[in-house]
Amino acid sequence: MPWKLPGDIKSNKNNRQSGNVKKNMSNNFDFGKYFNGAKTSILLILLAVFGLWFISGFYTVKESDRGVVLRFGKFVKIVEPGLNWKPTFIDKVYNVNITTVQSFSSSGLMLTRDENVVKVEMNVQFRISDAKKYLFSVTNPQESLKQASDSALRFVVGHTTMDDVLTKGRQKVKQDTWEEMQKIINPYDMGLTIVDVNMLPARAPDQVKDAFDDAIAAQEDEQRYIREAEAYAREIRPKAVGRVQRLNEEAEAYRQKVVLAAEGEVARFKAILPEYNNAPTLTKKRIYLETMEEIYSKNNKVILDLPNGNNSLIYLPVDKLMNEETAAKGGK
Repeated sequence: MPWKLPGDIKSNKNNRQSGNVKKNMSNNFDFGKYFNGAKTSILLILLAVFGLWFISGFYTVKESDRGVVLRFGKFVKIVEPGLNWKPTFIDKVYNVNITTVQSFSSSGLMLTRDENVVKVEMNVQFRISDAKKYLFSVTNPQESLKQASDSALRFVVGHTTMDDVLTKGRQKVKQDTWEEMQKIINPYDMGLTIVDVNMLPARAPDQVKDAFDDAIAAQEDEQRYIREAEAYAREIRPKAVGRVQRLNEEAEAYRQKVVLAAEGEVARFKAILPEYNNAPTLTKKRIYLETMEEIYSKNNKVILDLPNGNNSLIYLPVDKLMNEETAAKGGK
C-alpha cells in the first residue's frame, strides 16, 4: 500500500465532501420537473379562463325582440330570437322589442282657425319596426315622436274651426294629424311605425265650459233630429213607393177597362148599324127603351108626370118595391 501525503489525503477528503453535497442537492430539487409542472398549471388556468369566456358568450333573444350586435362599437348584424353566441368583450348586443305596441298622450290648449281656444287630447300608439334605426338614427326616438305628434296636432287644429274640432270634424282632425305626423317623422327614419291615433273628445277651457256644453248639446240634438228624420224617411219611402205602384196599377187597370168598354160600345153600334139602315124607326125605339131601362135600373126613385094636363106627380120608391119583391120571393 502506497504512502499518501497529508495534502493528498486532505484533497481527497474535500473531493469526497464536494461530491456528496452535489449529490444531496440533486436529490433535494429537480429543476426540469418543476418547470414542466408550472407549464401544465398555466395551461390549465388558460383553458379554464377560455372556457369561462366562451360560456359567458351565450345569450338568448326573446321571441318579441331582435338583437342588435355591435363589434367594437360598430354595427355588425341583427340576430333573430333564440340562443346565440358572441365573443365577450368584443361584441355587445342590445335587445329591442319590436312587437309590443306602446303609447303616449299629447294634449294642451290650442288655437283654432276661427280664433277660439280648445283643449285637445290625443293618444298615439306605435311600435318599433326597425331595431337598428331605432337605436342609431336619432338620440331619443320616442321623445322625437312625441314632439312630432304635438306639432302635427297643433298644426291641424290651427287650420280647423272650433265646431269641427268639438263635434262633426273630429274624425277628419284625427286623419289629418296622422298624415301630418308621418310627414314629419319620415325624413328622420327613426324605425318607428304609427299604429293608431285616437282623438279624445275636445272641450273648451273651464272658464267657458258651461256655454260650450250648451252649444255642443244643441248640435248633438240637431244631429239626432237629422238621424231621426232620415230613419223616418227610410221607413216611409217604401210605403210611398208601394202606394204609387198600386195607384199606377189601378189606373192602368181602369184605363184598360174603359178602353175595352169603349171598344165594346163601338162594336155594338157597328152591329146595330145594318139594322138601323133597314128599319130606322124601329131601331131608334128599341135603343131608346134599352137606354131608359139601363138608366132606371140604376135609380131608386122614379117620378112620373101624369098626362091630360094634370100637375100631380107620382113618386115610385123603386128601391123599396124591389126589396119587397126580393123579400117576397125569399118567403116563398
